[in-house]
Amino acid sequence: MSVFSNIFGSSDKQDNSKSKINWINLTDLGQLNEIISSSNEKPVVIFKHSTRCSVSRMVLKQFENEFDLDDEVDAYFLDLLEHRAISNEIASRFGVYHQSPQLLLIKDGKSVYDVSHSDIDAGELKGKL
Repeated sequence: MSVFSNIFGSSDKQDNSKSKINWINLTDLGQLNEIISSSNEKPVVIFKHSTRCSVSRMVLKQFENEFDLDDEVDAYFLDLLEHRAISNEIASRFGVYHQSPQLLLIKDGKSVYDVSHSDIDAGELKGKL
């Protein structure tokens, strides 16, 4: 691994097995219907991530280090480069402007909170539940 990869991380796809978050990979448009439905029972978080962006990678790592809400929310992870159509549909269905990285909180089928870049903060999210 190069020095830059050690400092900034590699540009490889996110390895969700190393995260303390029980990510659900968002890979199919049909999952958006499931998210809308299940958000009536339990809040859902969607983290939109660009695997080629060092800022997105840094924000993701910080969020994962601070996150302690596994019992309170279902957490979905979207690889924007692999699934751009899903990202576009998220923007359309939830009325949010596409950004990367971006975090959305879905409750009762609606986005009630969305932030991007350095505004993504697990503590702030906890206060929105």
